[in-house]
Amino acid sequence: MNDVKPPWEEHSAVRVVPPTRPRKLAKAPFVELADGRLQGVVSSGSDIERVYVSSITAREHAFSCSTNNNRPCGGARGSLCKHLQTLVDEAIVQYGLDQVARYLHVELGEGAQSGWDLTHAMHPRHEPAPAATVFSRFLRHLSYLELPATTAPVAEFAWFPAAAAVR
Repeated sequence: MNDVKPPWEEHSAVRVVPPTRPRKLAKAPFVELADGRLQGVVSSGSDIERVYVSSITAREHAFSCSTNNNRPCGGARGSLCKHLQTLVDEAIVQYGLDQVARYLHVELGEGAQSGWDLTHAMHPRHEPAPAATVFSRFLRHLSYLELPATTAPVAEFAWFPAAAAVR
């Protein structure tokens, strides 16, 4: 039996996968595959002060889209709205089409290349979901941008095993 582990298994830090291409953060400033959903924050196309919290669950493809004030999106009634399509498109830029499809458990047809192909392979249904958790995560990420530049450890990250290696 070979007990030699790959080098990445010898570290306590998780590799960060770089985006497949640079994303347009003005369109979708926050996109993640987490909690069994593709979820994120998408900017409004008509109001600079409004954002939408959008999500699609893995397997069932239940979707939700509402403003940060929990007002439902007018376009997300019986089908995916433009905010959800933007979320899918930006997730594909961030993670790649294959990874997003695997995460959402979508069987892509031969030659699938875009977010349109992915969303048309799903059988989505509307199911309202609370936006607070996703929006709070987005605000937490934004707060890190306000921290002064430093090489010292950030107290909130002290519980990460990799934080001990940062000196």
